[in-house]
Amino acid sequence: MKKWKWIINIVLVLCLAAGLAACGAPKRESGEIIKEMLLYYGNYGDEAEDKVEELLKELRKNDKDAAEKWECVMDLWAHEAAGVRINYTVLPDGLPATDELVIVALGFQLYPDGTMKEELLERLKVVKRCAEKYPNAFVVCTGGGTAAENPSATEAGVMASWLKENGISSERIIVEDKSITTAQNAMFTLDILEEQYPQVTQIAIVSSDYHIATGELLFGAEATLRADKAGEEKYHIVSNAAWEAPSGTLSSMFQAGALIELSGDRETAFDIYYETYDIHELPPLN
Repeated sequence: MKKWKWIINIVLVLCLAAGLAACGAPKRESGEIIKEMLLYYGNYGDEAEDKVEELLKELRKNDKDAAEKWECVMDLWAHEAAGVRINYTVLPDGLPATDELVIVALGFQLYPDGTMKEELLERLKVVKRCAEKYPNAFVVCTGGGTAAENPSATEAGVMASWLKENGISSERIIVEDKSITTAQNAMFTLDILEEQYPQVTQIAIVSSDYHIATGELLFGAEATLRADKAGEEKYHIVSNAAWEAPSGTLSSMFQAGALIELSGDRETAFDIYYETYDIHELPPLN
């Protein structure tokens, strides 16, 4: 990660903002305020608390509802950064035993020929155990085309096929096969749930252990951003289950990029992904 590039960018934005304010120029766009806030927290974490509050105050002057939502997102980010409890191999007891619950399986890049890598297979074994423990829950397989030599293969498609072959009813399986980032996993999955599965309100995330906090953050943030107002979210992230990966990390700057993508700035998000993505390469931004 070229951390100093983003720090310099932040300083330039601050200088520009100060100059505009001195000249009595119009208020900044909300999107620029949100991006600056996310970059600050991505770089500095809790040390950016005062600056985040200052930027939220500025955002409130532009759009009170947006400020309330992003305050909730920042609180969620801080909570996930502090450490999330991970349930290894299977979901815990006590979750809804009805079709209010959906198990969301996050994908992983395929081999060039479209077959699964070990990491994705191990995640699916966890998904299978979770689906068997909660037989009334739906299962979302999420992930698009990442097979360089097989454009017809998608992460979600091969995941769904494996689950069906291993005893999970096709009636329970939901396929989201357009996404190529975790942010898109969240956006496109909630689109499908809103349109086709109105009974679903509870979400359990399944992935590798190092990916759980990011998955919970992004699905929780997307639920907040699409709610009518903060505090009235339809979807709640209630639990997780994970495969214990031998390695793998996701940086706070990667999370900043993903939240920027949720905010609608895909170009900046992909600039950050290309510098910080440490799991697999992304295709070019079209």
